[in-house]
Amino acid sequence: MKGLYLFIIPLFIAIGVHKFYVSVTQVEYYAQDEAIQITSRVFIDDLEKALVERYDVQTFLATPKEIQEADRILERYLKAKFVIRINGTQVEYKYLGKKTDSDLMILFLEIPGISLDKLKSIEIQNELLMDVFEEQKNILHFRIGDRKKSYVLIRESNVGMLNF
Repeated sequence: MKGLYLFIIPLFIAIGVHKFYVSVTQVEYYAQDEAIQITSRVFIDDLEKALVERYDVQTFLATPKEIQEADRILERYLKAKFVIRINGTQVEYKYLGKKTDSDLMILFLEIPGISLDKLKSIEIQNELLMDVFEEQKNILHFRIGDRKKSYVLIRESNVGMLNF
């Protein structure tokens, strides 16, 4: 019986300290604005680690010590790791800003000037944090018009697409 406790106790301790590496991104079309709006939720500490590893700079995100260049560095990282294609062509998007919610950073992006009747496909390649955390999963939810689709993206399969 003592041997069983020696096995079970470390197992529960290991489960208790395991961290999940996940982000959630919502992609929606707003007809009144003729824009695709994207909201991505990422753990602040994971994002901070990625910025340190990639750019060798501590940004102190969501703290009183956040550096002035934090948004510029964050946008640079997004442009490198988050790619959008509409109708097969890569498009630029606007980084609108960020806000915090507890231990999450909420990132706001927008693609203006999109007409729903000309939209044939939207493809998102989301590699956020995958360069830092091997177990990273990026959940992607599309809601465009009457179409809804969700994906769980991993390193080996980091693209989600919605066809019309």
